[in-house]
Amino acid sequence: MSWLSKVFELDPAGLNWPRAVAFLDAALVPMFVFWAIGHEVYLLSALFGLLFAALSDPGGGYGHRAFSGAVFALVGAGVTALAFGIGAEAWGWLVLAAFAVTLTAGLAVAFGVRRFVNAMLLNIWFIVAVGYEFGIHKEGHVTSYTWAQVLAWTGGAALWIAVTFLWWLVRGRTDQGRPFSELPGDTSRKKLTGPLILFAVIRAVVIGGTVALAFGLDLSHGSWIPIAAMIAMKPSLEQAALVSAQRLAGALIGAVLAGLLLLVPTGEHGLRLFAVERGLEVVALVLLMHAAGIRFWNYTLYSAAIAAGALILVDLGQPSDYAAEGYRVLWTLCGVGISLIVMLLAGLLARRASRTRSQPA
Repeated sequence: MSWLSKVFELDPAGLNWPRAVAFLDAALVPMFVFWAIGHEVYLLSALFGLLFAALSDPGGGYGHRAFSGAVFALVGAGVTALAFGIGAEAWGWLVLAAFAVTLTAGLAVAFGVRRFVNAMLLNIWFIVAVGYEFGIHKEGHVTSYTWAQVLAWTGGAALWIAVTFLWWLVRGRTDQGRPFSELPGDTSRKKLTGPLILFAVIRAVVIGGTVALAFGLDLSHGSWIPIAAMIAMKPSLEQAALVSAQRLAGALIGAVLAGLLLLVPTGEHGLRLFAVERGLEVVALVLLMHAAGIRFWNYTLYSAAIAAGALILVDLGQPSDYAAEGYRVLWTLCGVGISLIVMLLAGLLARRASRTRSQPA
C-alpha cells in the first residue's frame, strides 16, 4: 500500500489550470474548424501538433521561441508525413520506420536533455499516427490524405506560436518562462555512453517488435500494443523506478477508460452516432486539457489522460463492441507487459555494468 500511495501521490504545487485552460482555448479552434468543414479525420494531427508544440516551447525571448517552435513544427511535419505515408503499406516498412524513428529519438540525448525530450514527443506521435492511419486504411470508409495530415499537424503547431505571440504582446513584449517549466531545459551536448546507446537500441527493437506483432499478424485493434508500449516504457536507464511504475499504471488506466468510453457508440446509427462521436472528440480534448494541467500534479494520472485521449481519437471510427473492448484491453496489457519485462532486463544490465566498472582492474 505504501508503494501504491507513492504511485498516486498528489503534489498540489504541480497543478496548473491556467495552462490547461490556455490549451483548451487554443484547441477549440481546430476542433470547430474541422467540424465545420466536415473533416474530423484530421483533428488528431492538429491537436497533437498543438499539444506537443506547447510542451516543446523553450520560453525566453519571442524570437527564440518562434524559431524553436518552427523547427519543431517542421521536424514534426516530416515525422507526420512518414507516418501517414507508410501507414497503409506492408507491415515490414512500418517495422523498419518505427525502429529508425525510435532509435534516432533515443540517440538525440547527445544534443541535450531538452532536445531529447522533444524527440521523445515526436517518437510518441509517430507511433500514434501510424496506428491511426493503419486503422483508417483498414476500415476503408474514411478518406485521409497525407498532405492534409501534415498541414493539420503544422497548423496545430503554428497555432501555438500565434498564441504565444499574442500573449507576448499582452505582457508588454517581455520574455516569458517555459510554459512547462518543470521539463528539462538543458541543451548542453552529452557524450553517448555505452548504456545510453544500448538502451536506445533496446527501445527501438521493442517498439519495432510490437509494431511487427500488431500489424504483421493483422491483430484486431492491434495498434494498441505499440501505443501502450511506447507510453509505458521509460525513456532512459536513469529514470526512477517510481516514475516507471507510474507510466505503467497510467497506460493501463488510460486504456481501460478509453475502452469503456468507446463502448458508448455501440449500436448507434445515423445522426445519433454522429453526435456521440463528436461528443467523444470533446471528451478526448478535455482529457488532453487535463494532461496539460496535471503534468506534475501526478504523473500516473497525466499518463492516463494522455493514453485515454490518444486511444479514443485513434480508434473512434472503428467498430466497438464487447469483443473489441476485450481485444483493446488485452493488447494494452501485452504492450505494458512487454515494456515491463524490457525495463526489468535493462535495469539488470545496467546494474551488472555498474558492478563491472566498480571492480578494480
